[in-house]
Amino acid sequence: MKKNYDLKKMSWKPNPYLKSLKKSVTIRFDQDIVEYFKDLSEQEGVPYQTLMNQFLRFCKEEGLKPKTSWKKKTA
Repeated sequence: MKKNYDLKKMSWKPNPYLKSLKKSVTIRFDQDIVEYFKDLSEQEGVPYQTLMNQFLRFCKEEGLKPKTSWKKKTA
């Protein structure tokens, strides 16, 4: 290895993988949901976070939305 490198000779290129980088977030799931994906990951041989990401991506691409019903509090 050289002791010094001349970085001026290096050409700068944008990172081609920048769009595919994942974002780290903290999210809380119910324990049974996590266990479900962990069990599934053992069967499939894929990390459970990857399975969860693939499932959420499928929902996004298919335009699936969760059913929610918000109830107003009565005074």
